[in-house]
Amino acid sequence: MPPIAIGIHGGCGTLARELQSEADWAETRAHLEKSLRAAWAVLASGGPALDAVEAAVVVMEDSPHFNAGYGAALTEAEDHELDASIMDGATLAAGAVCAVRRIRNPVSAARAVMERSDCLLIAGDAADRFAERSGLAVVDNAYFTTERRRQALASLKARKQRGTIALASEAEKHGTVGAVALDRNGNLAAATSTGGFNNKPQGRVGDTPVIGAGTYARNGLCAVSCTGQGEIFIRRVAAYDVAARMHYAGQTLDQATAALVFDVLASHKIGAGMVAVDAAGHVRAPFNTLGMARGWIENDGVVHVATHQDAIKAAQLERA
Repeated sequence: MPPIAIGIHGGCGTLARELQSEADWAETRAHLEKSLRAAWAVLASGGPALDAVEAAVVVMEDSPHFNAGYGAALTEAEDHELDASIMDGATLAAGAVCAVRRIRNPVSAARAVMERSDCLLIAGDAADRFAERSGLAVVDNAYFTTERRRQALASLKARKQRGTIALASEAEKHGTVGAVALDRNGNLAAATSTGGFNNKPQGRVGDTPVIGAGTYARNGLCAVSCTGQGEIFIRRVAAYDVAARMHYAGQTLDQATAALVFDVLASHKIGAGMVAVDAAGHVRAPFNTLGMARGWIENDGVVHVATHQDAIKAAQLERA
């Protein structure tokens, strides 16, 4: 039977273990597993990779533990502007939204842009209106706010006032969620969603909705979703670079993702991570920070979840 696989990340801005209770870490891992199970249910029943990555990201957008959807980062004006994208490796079709303020699940809006419009990227209020016309759930902007994000914003504002912003941790600054999948027909897909970084200027857009920078998928090669300082990922065309290294230089998924995270992106002195899957169903999730929430299920059906260096085997699932 052809291989299937799902990989997810919840951002490379992971807190130090001692800064959060074990109950919170356990809930974070549980939400990662829930995301993986939602995607696996699609793949194991013969469903498409596109459905799987959307399902995985929606779960993380609805969780307060990740910087996307509910629990997203706050701008300097103490509100939310969200970005998301999705890409079909079979056709290279893609859709994205950026700087949206009312779409409950931006990844679903990105897919609607791909499938129901002639555009690839729709921004701001126009994207909110498009999502509403498409029948997607919209909410008040305040829905996305959590106490954890208020505290992170206050911390960064205080650092900026003291002139110590350069010392801020990845957990204080960034965060993104993403998913990559391979279905039994050999199709690859990727999706990414984020609230950007805490205390960001209004109108700022990072790599998440930029195809080739934060998200990329191409059948026969790989699907990639990135996390880190978006401005650098855009300049390095990071997600596409993984595919290009595999296609033109013959690198393996291991080699290509490692080169990006530990060499290319690290050379800019930034925290970086990504999750990627190749055409054989191998999942890799390298990061150069203290930790990165992540998880994967390869063809053996074993569920792995992690927040820091060590991964945990959470369950064994079956294929239909």
